[in-house]
Amino acid sequence: MSQALTFANPKLLEHRRAWLSHLENGKRLTPKTIEAYERDSRQFLTFLSQHLGEAADVRHLGDLRITDLRSFLAARRGSGSGARSLARSLAGIRSFFAFLRKQQIVDVTAANALTTPKQPKSLPRPVGASEASAMLDEALEPNAESEAWVGARDAAVLSLLYGCGLRISEALGLSLKDVDALKTGLMKVTGKGGKERLVPVLPAVIEAVSLYGSLCPFIIAHADNPEAPLFFGVRGKRLNPRIVQKAVEDLRMRLGLPSSATPHALRHAFATHLLAGGGDLRTIQELLGHASLSTTQIYTQVDTRHLLAVYTKAHPRMIAGE
Repeated sequence: MSQALTFANPKLLEHRRAWLSHLENGKRLTPKTIEAYERDSRQFLTFLSQHLGEAADVRHLGDLRITDLRSFLAARRGSGSGARSLARSLAGIRSFFAFLRKQQIVDVTAANALTTPKQPKSLPRPVGASEASAMLDEALEPNAESEAWVGARDAAVLSLLYGCGLRISEALGLSLKDVDALKTGLMKVTGKGGKERLVPVLPAVIEAVSLYGSLCPFIIAHADNPEAPLFFGVRGKRLNPRIVQKAVEDLRMRLGLPSSATPHALRHAFATHLLAGGGDLRTIQELLGHASLSTTQIYTQVDTRHLLAVYTKAHPRMIAGE
C-alpha cells in the first residue's frame, strides 16, 4: 500500500504503515481516502526531510513547530494545490499524528495550533421554476426506450426533490409504509445522522407518487410488504441514485438545459423559491434538515431586491415611520 520514501527513517515508515493499516482494517475508510492519506503523508515526510536536511525521524515530529507545518502548506500551495486539497492534506497528517499520540510514540503538539485553510464557499445553482416544471412534465412524456411506469417513477422522484426539498438518498430511502403518511400531506423523513423531520407534501407531489404507484408492477407485487422500497428499478430492486442522475441527464438533453440542472439542483430550487416567496430561513432550515442555519444561508441564493422589499414591508421601525 505504501510507497518507499526517498527521505525518511525506516522506523518512521514502519509507524506510517501501521497507521495506514489501521485506517483500512480498523477505521474501514474507503480505498480512495486511504490512497489520498498515503499520498499526503508521503509528500509531508518527503518535504520534512528536505526541509530538515536529513531523513525525517520520530524525534523530528516531536520537535515540529507551527512554522514547519505552515512551510509545508506554503510549498503545496506554491505547487498549485487549492484550499480543498490543503485541508485534506492537513486532515491526513493530523490523523497520522493522532495515531502516533494514541500509540504513545510521539505527541505532535504543533498540529493542534494550525488552523485549517478556509474553504471557498461555492453558491448552489438552482434550476428556475419553469425549468423544474419542464423537467417534471418531460419525464412523463412517452419514451420508446422505457415503459410508462418508469417515466412516472422519475417524475415522482423529482417531484419529491423539488416539491419537498428531499435529498436523493431520502427520496429513494422511502418505503411502502411511508405512502399512507405521504398521502396525508405531512411526511416524516429520516435525513443525515438519522435525524427525523416532518415535511409538508404538496398535492402535486401526492398526485405524482400516486400515478407512479398505480403503474409500477413491483409495487403491486410487494403490496403486502410495508418495508419494500417505494421506488424500484426495472429489475425489481431498490432504485439506484445513479439511475435518477442518468434520467436527469437525458432530460437535460431533451430540454436543452445546462449541466447545472441536476437532481440536487431541484433541492436547491425548493429552498430558493421558498425564500423568494417570503419563507423565513428558520423554517427552510427545518424543511431541509440542516443542523445549522449557516448551512441554509449558504445553500440558498437570495434576490437582494426581494430581501430589501421584505425588510421595508415588515420591519417595525419602517412601519412606524409610515
